[in-house]
Amino acid sequence: MPDSSIQDGYYPSRALISRSAFLHNLQRARDLAGDTEILAIVKADAYGHGKEQISRWALDAGINWLGVAQLGEAIQLRKTLQQRGRMLALIAEPGSPFAEALTLGIDLSVGAKWTLDEIIAAAEKLNVAARVHIEVDTGMARSGFLLEEFRQIVPKLVEYRRRGLLEMVGLWSHLARADELSSPTTDQQVAIFEEARQVLEAAGLEVQFCHLAASAGLLWHPETRYSMVRLGAMLYGLSPNPELATAEELDLHPVMQLEADIVSTRDVPAGTGISYGHTVTLGKAAHLGTVPLGYADGVPRHASNSASVVINGQDCPILGRICMDQFVVDAPGVQPGDIAVLFGDSAKGYATADDWAADSGTIGYEIICRLGARIPRQYME
Repeated sequence: MPDSSIQDGYYPSRALISRSAFLHNLQRARDLAGDTEILAIVKADAYGHGKEQISRWALDAGINWLGVAQLGEAIQLRKTLQQRGRMLALIAEPGSPFAEALTLGIDLSVGAKWTLDEIIAAAEKLNVAARVHIEVDTGMARSGFLLEEFRQIVPKLVEYRRRGLLEMVGLWSHLARADELSSPTTDQQVAIFEEARQVLEAAGLEVQFCHLAASAGLLWHPETRYSMVRLGAMLYGLSPNPELATAEELDLHPVMQLEADIVSTRDVPAGTGISYGHTVTLGKAAHLGTVPLGYADGVPRHASNSASVVINGQDCPILGRICMDQFVVDAPGVQPGDIAVLFGDSAKGYATADDWAADSGTIGYEIICRLGARIPRQYME
């Protein structure tokens, strides 16, 4: 049963978050990773699932590492979790509170000279060793040291470590095309990463973890697993590439089920126009239901007239444009208070987040990450 204490107040919708599905996916990851350390990615509020509860489930299941994108996320979560486990923050801007991060024991990514300078300044002020993961740009062109820049920065790393201001925890990068079964780009990125490793070795710098693979790398590129993998999508039951292998084919279970109560029904005659712009005009009489979710809640407007929901076991297509707070479905026999399931487990007959993505011209990641704050997350065993 849902834990009603998770979210106080009244809301006509909910995202049911399954602990058993999360733990199933985690075990699938462990089976593939073997002795490789797993870093559970809980950025973007754990892909919309609620970072605090997902983090606790991961830590309770024996995961040692959590990863977030922004430093502000890391600081807040680190305090909430009372500094349990290890945490890596991947993104920070100039002037970030690095001293507070170091005091909280947060590991920091370093992929630019200014980042290193500011982190070392904070470490000197506190008289501590900053725990860092050096990022190398192997082919994403968004962050990290280019290989030549990396060579130039290594002497500084050696000096800072000698002075006790730096602990070299990790070397990392990110794959651009790991969701393809075979790509020269992936081969090139691995080669560049290997060269960066050799540069560190030649300088006498050892790191505890090398991490290059995310979910797609773990699934389809064993050579990229190294000593740590950063896993997000597959822990939440998503395939990194449904065209290559669906979540069902990968034996991944969706952790989220999105549903809402029907708030209005009506019988309307043929010729009735539906929603803004009357993009649909009924060819025959219909019984309509109104679902109290819209694009303000993260339901994509691009799914208008294409996606469907399941109510009482029947598929009910969306009619007309999705509005800010609601949309209309063709819903024979449905009454107010019946539950409309937008997406969930296909084994139960529901559409998946990937189905909604296909109907919206996007990816399943976006469907679950974009859900709004006014949808309560209810955590289920």
